[in-house]
Amino acid sequence: MAAPRPRLVVALARCALVAAALATAPAFAAQGLKQLYEAARGYDASWLAARALADSAPYKAAQSEALARPSATLAGSVDHAQIDDPAVGVGGQNSSQLALNASVPLFNRANRATIERARRAEEMAGFDLESAEQDLIVRVAQAYFGVLAARDSLDAQRTGVKAITEQLASARRNFEVGSATITDTREAQARYDLARAQQLAAENELRTRQVTLDQLVGRSRVEPEPLAPGAVLAAPLPADAEAWVAAADGAHPAIRKARLALEMARLETEKARAGRLPTLDAVGSVGVGDSHGVATTIPGRLTTASIGVQLNWPLYDGGALQNRIGEALALEDKARHDLQGARRAVEQATRVAFLALQSGLAQVKALEAAESSSRLALEATQLGYQVGVRVNLDVLNAQTQLYTTQRDLARSRYDALVDGLRLRQAAGELRASDLDAIDALLVH
Repeated sequence: MAAPRPRLVVALARCALVAAALATAPAFAAQGLKQLYEAARGYDASWLAARALADSAPYKAAQSEALARPSATLAGSVDHAQIDDPAVGVGGQNSSQLALNASVPLFNRANRATIERARRAEEMAGFDLESAEQDLIVRVAQAYFGVLAARDSLDAQRTGVKAITEQLASARRNFEVGSATITDTREAQARYDLARAQQLAAENELRTRQVTLDQLVGRSRVEPEPLAPGAVLAAPLPADAEAWVAAADGAHPAIRKARLALEMARLETEKARAGRLPTLDAVGSVGVGDSHGVATTIPGRLTTASIGVQLNWPLYDGGALQNRIGEALALEDKARHDLQGARRAVEQATRVAFLALQSGLAQVKALEAAESSSRLALEATQLGYQVGVRVNLDVLNAQTQLYTTQRDLARSRYDALVDGLRLRQAAGELRASDLDAIDALLVH
């Protein structure tokens, strides 16, 4: 047999080294919710786009500020003309001019309204960024606990498959010795096949949830820290929905944005009405010109300078201004209704979020009691099966009930934590610091 080529030997050696490195590589360290949120702030495209839009707002507002500041322009021209005139003869004429023009606004009500409107727009961009940040917090929490819920569901399925496998083996042994019927074996086999199918679905669900979390935070193989066993979930404070609604009216970004939109609509109406008023500007110019040629009356350089006040007062524009005012008034009325709509929507969302959190916390307590009862019921059923007063199906049902209850309990805890964040988001009070309290419930 021919000896292997040197390049092939090197390639095989490298593959072996890589395989050995992967086999001995340490597992990724578990990461907390706050840590993954900070990672998402540097990767999530929608959040970064919202931040970039907010960063552009001051520049746009500064453009409007220029309307109240002096302006200056420099204009110049160079001309050449060829003249053929019997009176002056044939020849060329050269001229050049250079002028510096400046103006300072003294009175312009429309510009002032435009500047104030731009300032409100800058504030509005900040509220949009605040909403985007709250949305990112909730999305990261949902993805984080989605992975934990899928993992718990898979663990419950695996435990169930293991227990059903043992019960199936027991049913087969009892059938072989004649102490049980073939029905017990077939029931256990059917339950085992169903549990295996559910386990495969749970495995796929975990992979899907993992991909979602990885994509959100820009990392691979993220390992979220689990919730500590027996973690006590805090009830909402204040424990009154009306208090949350009252707080939302002054804190929610959507309501504050709608208030600014109403102010901007009023400023737009003021700007339209200002179209009836005169504008006053101080103007000045300095220029120098140079002319040479056959038709030049005064050849040579000429310097001019002027300063004065310029008044513009619109008298008639065909009715455009009056219609512009009517449009602005209608849009102001729309902004007023939008504010009422935003208040009602936030109030409804806050009440729904509060009720969801209360229901979730009550469900956690109920499932905790159900888990304890299901465990006792399983132990009693197994004992009854051993002494012959219970059949195999009873044991399978008791096992399924216990594992299903444990899965639902874990999921209800995760849902309650996310519902707490949603309540604060609905009230407009959600901040990144709120994740610290959740991190304290995790196993570090």
